[in-house]
Amino acid sequence: MSKGNLVVKTNQLNSALQNLSLPEIRIVQLAIVDARETNTGLSTDKPLRIDALRYAEMFETTRQNGYKRMKEAEETLFNRRFSYIDDKGKIIKSRWIQQVRYLDDEGAIELVFTLAVVNGISRIDGAEDFFTSYLLEQTASMDSIYSVRLYELLVQWKAAKQTPMFALEKFRDQLGVGIEEYKAMNDFKKRVLLVAIDEINKKSDIKISYEQVKKGRKIVGFTFTVYEKPKAKTDVVSKERDASTADMFTVDGLNDKQLGRIARNPAFMAEYNHLVSPTSPAGQSQQGWEFEMVNRLKKDPTQFNKRPIREYLEY
Repeated sequence: MSKGNLVVKTNQLNSALQNLSLPEIRIVQLAIVDARETNTGLSTDKPLRIDALRYAEMFETTRQNGYKRMKEAEETLFNRRFSYIDDKGKIIKSRWIQQVRYLDDEGAIELVFTLAVVNGISRIDGAEDFFTSYLLEQTASMDSIYSVRLYELLVQWKAAKQTPMFALEKFRDQLGVGIEEYKAMNDFKKRVLLVAIDEINKKSDIKISYEQVKKGRKIVGFTFTVYEKPKAKTDVVSKERDASTADMFTVDGLNDKQLGRIARNPAFMAEYNHLVSPTSPAGQSQQGWEFEMVNRLKKDPTQFNKRPIREYLEY
């Protein structure tokens, strides 16, 4: 799994009873990713900067709208609380953020998370066996917060392929469903569960199905089957594309030497350096970067769409 945009959260924090909106959870995700990729980690006394441009690029919106969403999300996130059970079986209650600073002239915000959040998030590679890991890209295109939360809960069980039973009331809390929301089971399934399952199956790297657990005639919980989707084979780019857009998404006609030249272009490097982690081979050497980018260009050129790919040959 690529380290680029890798979100790593402790299972305890990941299972915390919380009720974050989609913009709020995206700020938390970006914080985890950026703390990891900048190799700085999270701290209770060192602010973490999140740029509106970064938000906009990741979640496909404008920079201005990205900054607006970030500020609105921060204001509500600052007042949010969550709880979880610690290793000693004690309930821990905490807020998410202890401090925020607006950098309006720079289109960015600086956040300082609370101790419980900092302790619950790690960038240490050697400890990954104790964490739930997933790529931010897997949830970036999801439109429902329920889809994101369900993905986070179920991806932990990808290796086991089967989850234990999620008791109904706790499961509702974990998805962020309010006490007075979708109280009827038909509404809950239609508006929350089935929407999330459908979006996960269409947009993520896992495929899920569920079974109801009943006590008598009453549904008391759900179990899930979780499968990792097969890795897609390299797509064959159609030769019948419109001539005005073909070069943007194809490497047809470009040999490895030309692709290497594109990968070495400073503009290309600046626009796509977010795809790799600084600690990966591609992030530590020119040769590693070129090797990684040439392979990615050949495997999936659609992710390199900031400008027509041939433009990078001219420098």
